[in-house]
Amino acid sequence: MDFLQPMLDGFQLVIQPSNLMFCLIGVLIGMFIGVLPGLGPVATISILLPITYTIDPVPAVIMLAGIFYGAQYGGTITSVLLRLPGETTSVVTVLDGYQMAKQGRAGSALGIAAIGSFIGGTAALLGLTFLAPVVSSFALDFGPPEYAVLALLGILLVSTLGTGSVVKCLVMACIGLFLATVGLDPVSGDGRFTGGFSQLGDGIDFVPLAMGVFGLGEILYNLEQRAHGSATMMKFSNAYISMKDWAESKWAVLRGTVLGFLIGILPGGGAALSSMLSYAVEKKVAKNPKRFGRGAIEGVAGPETANNAAATSSFIPLLTLGIPANATMAVIYGALLIQGIAPGPQLISEHPDVFWGVINSMWIGNVFLLILSVPLIGIFVRLLRVRGTVLAPITVTVTMIGVFTVNNSLFDMWLVLLFGVIGYLMKKAGYEPGPLVLAFVLGSMLEVATRQSLLMFDGNVAGFVGRPISGVLLAAMVLTVALLPVLKKLRDRRVAIETIVEDGTNVPADAFGPSTTSAPSRTGQPAPTEEKK
Repeated sequence: MDFLQPMLDGFQLVIQPSNLMFCLIGVLIGMFIGVLPGLGPVATISILLPITYTIDPVPAVIMLAGIFYGAQYGGTITSVLLRLPGETTSVVTVLDGYQMAKQGRAGSALGIAAIGSFIGGTAALLGLTFLAPVVSSFALDFGPPEYAVLALLGILLVSTLGTGSVVKCLVMACIGLFLATVGLDPVSGDGRFTGGFSQLGDGIDFVPLAMGVFGLGEILYNLEQRAHGSATMMKFSNAYISMKDWAESKWAVLRGTVLGFLIGILPGGGAALSSMLSYAVEKKVAKNPKRFGRGAIEGVAGPETANNAAATSSFIPLLTLGIPANATMAVIYGALLIQGIAPGPQLISEHPDVFWGVINSMWIGNVFLLILSVPLIGIFVRLLRVRGTVLAPITVTVTMIGVFTVNNSLFDMWLVLLFGVIGYLMKKAGYEPGPLVLAFVLGSMLEVATRQSLLMFDGNVAGFVGRPISGVLLAAMVLTVALLPVLKKLRDRRVAIETIVEDGTNVPADAFGPSTTSAPSRTGQPAPTEEKK
């Protein structure tokens, strides 16, 4: 329990007015971008990276973390009221949340989502508080071989568990690893792949890459995809739940908390996968699975709890091992590096203010979310009436000004434009940028650790197997490859669900595994009507 005093010191740091303000700002921004379909926390955090240069590390990371977990609930509002998932984590919520709204139970859906999100996030914080120091102390025994295998395992898991084709994800990861090699060789000092540009001598800066691929690329893609006009909002009187609602959903909340926490720790798992798996579990254990897709409150409670628990637990591998679990964590990893702070086992001892400041700020952030989620629903829905053609030029201008202020470099602005076009074309072709950025972040660690390990082993690669920890991690890699057929099935189901929501069709009976139910349209139940957009 040596961490109790630093943890209490972290609370004293967080309750300072300036840090509370940044926590509130982060949560509000997160809810705002969670409501707007397409933008997402990754793009927003990428665009805001230059701001982190101007403020201290603790409030900077507190704000970025608030954006991440705040966005998880923001997407729920439009999923329930407008049948428009603001976030990929809220895609599953549409299936039952919107049906509840059509039945006049929108308040119950939003209420259980808010309560489940709070419970899931808070429970995951307990796990994060007590598990992170243990993992961090264990990871102190890691040497170059362990970090080399861990980085490779993280890239492999993100490529296999993420969205899109496994082959396309692996291609993106390879491109990310290649981009990480641009610049001076860390051992010999020779220039590599600089193309004669002296600005690339220190390698490609993370800020232009992230702001281009995630920020500008997403803006260009969403301008093309986003439907014009406004959607019709379902009416609701309040967002309170009854005792009957709680009785029906309490076990779903509990299961979602445990499942989300475990999935969030895995690289490549994340909130989107945990919400989908939670829905599948709830449908599997239900006495009457025919209720799902027609307004089952468990279909909202479980996924919403799971995605918030996963969002919180995904900080464990980032803060303790220096391994980002998903694209958002990769961008926050970059933000910490910008501040001169390297996430990993030494973070808790070298920068306890950052470590405990971020964790303890989430306690307060979850309370902010619970208090603000209901009163601001009307305001957030009205934001959807602002046309994308108005928001996009403002966002692009902020992006370009922000990247210039980092190094006062026109070259960085050209890099943002280049990576923005590349990011747009990648999205058009179905290539997700997440594996590219995560591989880019881990590429330097992978190269240096691998070369150091080979020097330790005199060039004998069998040395990786001879060390206990790296050997276990290698076994996990082999297991991941062996389970590829199962992982592919999970990915195919997620893609099918997202297609269903986008097309406005009904949920097929086997979308979440075999069951006795059939699609609502086949049993006389009318399909959800297409809303005017």
